[in-house]
Amino acid sequence: MINKIKSMIKKKWNREIEEKDIRLEELKQLQKEGALIVDVRSPQEYREGHIDGAISIPEYDIKKEAENILMDKEQTIVVYCSSGGRSKKAQKFLKKLGYSHVYNLYNGLTNY
Repeated sequence: MINKIKSMIKKKWNREIEEKDIRLEELKQLQKEGALIVDVRSPQEYREGHIDGAISIPEYDIKKEAENILMDKEQTIVVYCSSGGRSKKAQKFLKKLGYSHVYNLYNGLTNY
């Protein structure tokens, strides 16, 4: 039972890098190529500091705001949060809406 709990905790907090997850080096390259960077943390977190050039669309607002702000579903978009959890949810939702080039900053700002 304890091993099962440890395994669940490890999976939740130390998840493996997945397809469409990117690392810091890839983020920098995508920025140079014109990718839109979206901070999905709260407005307060955004005000406290964010990646240069990032726009703020909190994860809890992504469902109602995405199509009004992110007009081009073919544009390269990178989403990030503090640790990668909220941005992973936002990434999955954007994919469901038809955005085809959505990347998640693996482990969020802990990498930045």
